[in-house]
Amino acid sequence: MQQPVLPPEVQDLWVYLSASPLFHLTLTLAAFVLAQALFRRSGGSPLLNPVLLTVVMVVLVLLATGTDYRTYFQGAQFVHFLLGPVTVALAIPLYRQRAMLLRYAVPLVASLLIGSATAVISAVITVQMMGGRADTVSSMAPKSITAAVAMGVSEQIGGLPSLTAVLVMMTGVFGAVTAPALLRLCGITDPAAVGLAIGTASHGIGTARALQLGETCGAFSGLAMGLNAVATALLLPVLWHLAMNWL
Repeated sequence: MQQPVLPPEVQDLWVYLSASPLFHLTLTLAAFVLAQALFRRSGGSPLLNPVLLTVVMVVLVLLATGTDYRTYFQGAQFVHFLLGPVTVALAIPLYRQRAMLLRYAVPLVASLLIGSATAVISAVITVQMMGGRADTVSSMAPKSITAAVAMGVSEQIGGLPSLTAVLVMMTGVFGAVTAPALLRLCGITDPAAVGLAIGTASHGIGTARALQLGETCGAFSGLAMGLNAVATALLLPVLWHLAMNWL
């Protein structure tokens, strides 16, 4: 457990407040509301991404009070529970954009497979070039899919699920912060293409950002996130073990 850095009086108050199971939930929601306000006040600056700001604020509070993650999660697990319903709710913009999805089915699938392969191969090559260990390489490979699936895939190919979870979070936040501006810089402005790229590379956190850019962008991002998770979960373990045997 981290040692608290607050004065004893403040620490005693924190211990009293944190005894409530709803306190850490309230802390998380309050941090997100504040982050959203700062994001809007900045005019939508990517550097003030609400998810990134919320993570930073909560981590700073936990470090300052010496609160371990297990204690925090006992109160904030309701937010974790909502990940399921929120993911299912992505079906709504998908349904509304079903005609466009069917129209672009072939290029969509081709782009998704190429993007998924690129995400894995670039991650593996980068870690290997930096002299990373074999388990670090395996942990990095599924970084672009949603955390629950990525941790399972990581374990199957010899990675460290806990490290993979951190890498997934970092990937999502980095994509949400940089992807819209980077795509504009490359001249990619079509909402479907933008959403597909963000969802493939930055899973749920990126999809949340894509929904802020518009319903079409969010729909394609949600579809890419889901299909990329399925494709990676099915193909990566098989191809990984084949590659290891061949090498």
